[in-house]
Amino acid sequence: MTIKTEEKKSYNSELGIKGVLKENAVQVSKNQNVEEISSRGYGSLENGEFSLTFYEALYLLEKGFLQVEDEKGKKVNFQKLLQLYESIDENAWAKYLVYRDLRSRGYVVREGFGLGVDFRVYERGEYGKDTAKYLMLSIQEGKPISLENLTTALKQCQSLKKELILAVMNRRGETVYYSVSQFTLT
Repeated sequence: MTIKTEEKKSYNSELGIKGVLKENAVQVSKNQNVEEISSRGYGSLENGEFSLTFYEALYLLEKGFLQVEDEKGKKVNFQKLLQLYESIDENAWAKYLVYRDLRSRGYVVREGFGLGVDFRVYERGEYGKDTAKYLMLSIQEGKPISLENLTTALKQCQSLKKELILAVMNRRGETVYYSVSQFTLT
């Protein structure tokens, strides 16, 4: 679960932002380019504070657009941030890889609605113009998901008129996407 050295990029202070590690997110002060990254589908403003989810912070950290520090001002690297994320979500690595894959393909990926749905995925160029077309559920190969949980997620997607996509991360770290739909015999 390490990022290859050649993939790591150094922090770009002209483009980048600085964030402070909190318990469940990375908080960014509003006097930085918050509007720019927000318009690109990153982060959320809650209770007057702008914060990034752990997978957003990991992605921006890997790309060199974010520098994360703990509350004492000590730099937090990718591995440390990932370990913290994994301590609160056992499926953290799979979620991050799915998030990174979708972002690298040009999709805007936002937090899911809950009930087992991990992400809302917007068509390319549609973020801010239209609602998300897809709801994504990420799982790891070899880790079963109950039929009940899958059915609940599918019903939620259907009620919202969205398409459910199952993102399965295989043992080699590659992600395969499956469209999920209801099948009824008549």
